[in-house]
Amino acid sequence: MFTRSAKWNVKSIILVALIGIIMGVIYTYGFNNVYNLVKLGFLPTGYAPVVDNIFTGLWYMAAPLAMYFVPTVGSGTIGELLAATVEMAIGGQWGALTILEGLIEGATNEIGFFPKKERYEKFSWKSVLTGAFFANLGGFIPSYFLYGWSHYSVKLQIMMFITSIISALVFDGVLVKLITNLFDKALKPKIN
Repeated sequence: MFTRSAKWNVKSIILVALIGIIMGVIYTYGFNNVYNLVKLGFLPTGYAPVVDNIFTGLWYMAAPLAMYFVPTVGSGTIGELLAATVEMAIGGQWGALTILEGLIEGATNEIGFFPKKERYEKFSWKSVLTGAFFANLGGFIPSYFLYGWSHYSVKLQIMMFITSIISALVFDGVLVKLITNLFDKALKPKIN
């Protein structure tokens, strides 16, 4: 029987670390490569910056997965931070900035669950989608300033923001919740 541990212990630490490592590898060798190819295809159109936001929800997924398996405060932040650190360490294209972004995205993803322990344990649609929305803000706002998005036309900025919200809700919200529902069905986990 599988147990979702709501306490920090050796098993929880190992599980969050594994999620961070696995997602960091997937970010680097999976999502980043697809992102680069799609962005390259959009360069001639003038809408390549929108591609930045089509994929954002994919890079937020480590946090809710960590919160599902270890339903306690801080697990999402640590899971996303570890994923970002692994991504940077194995050659992620955004370098050390990835660590700061991972920290912010993980912490803001926890807003959907914090401060009530029951929200972490229940892992409801509302908490997951709220976390995805705030993770998007945590990713979009720093990127807006760091990457000079303010220099784009207002129309393009609006398109980028709307696209990022949709991406976060679809990938970090709906996709993660569907994945965890499969775990619930297959493993029937208990919480201790």
